[in-house]
Amino acid sequence: MKYKLTGDNLQIASIELGKADTINAQAGSLIYKTGNVVIEVESKGVGKIFKRMITGESLFLTKYKTVDGSGIVGVAGNIPGKIKSFDLKQGESIIAEKGAYLCSDQTIDIDIKFVKKIGAALFGGEGIILQKINGPGTVLVHAAGDLIEYNLKKGERMDVDTSHIVAFEESVDYDIRRVGGVKSTVFGGEGLFLAQMTGPGKVVLQSMTKLLFQPPTQHSNKGSARGSVLGGMIGGAMNR
Repeated sequence: MKYKLTGDNLQIASIELGKADTINAQAGSLIYKTGNVVIEVESKGVGKIFKRMITGESLFLTKYKTVDGSGIVGVAGNIPGKIKSFDLKQGESIIAEKGAYLCSDQTIDIDIKFVKKIGAALFGGEGIILQKINGPGTVLVHAAGDLIEYNLKKGERMDVDTSHIVAFEESVDYDIRRVGGVKSTVFGGEGLFLAQMTGPGKVVLQSMTKLLFQPPTQHSNKGSARGSVLGGMIGGAMNR
């Protein structure tokens, strides 16, 4: 998949489609396309629809392909943030937060990942189910705010606020730990638990949390949702 990322904190992925190229994208992510690009619905079966539903994604993927020559498709997330790419080989996969998927080669398979450790499932912020994105191919995920990446060595641990996790390699062990003692838990302002990420493997974090933004309930509300975010920022600045 040939693409170019433009913008800073409101990034757009501009994807170049050749004559035989096809991509899948999250429904409602389209910003623009050339006239020779057609839009179709990609369901991949009832089982995939159910899995997408329980991981917080739209029930159907949108498929883009050209009818004559090359074309361009521009996609973006629904909130201010950055886009991160992963080039996965056959047999490689990443684990992503619910709602992180943006677009990918058609060869990418999106599945679900059950959190095996009961503590992480109950208190990890993402629930018992995460997304498992399998190669081969390129996949773009969307994060809130800026991206922070760490390559953890074997046994190296990082404790993260649960709502700031975007994705991590499957080799990373995901668990939860209590913030600290009773005093730290009650008065520390960081909640009860942090996600415990133990290497080896890559961990991708986001500087903001998607909980700060009200997600659009349907495709037609996407523009108004973005407008409400910007309007809120401007209104807040004027009221200072």
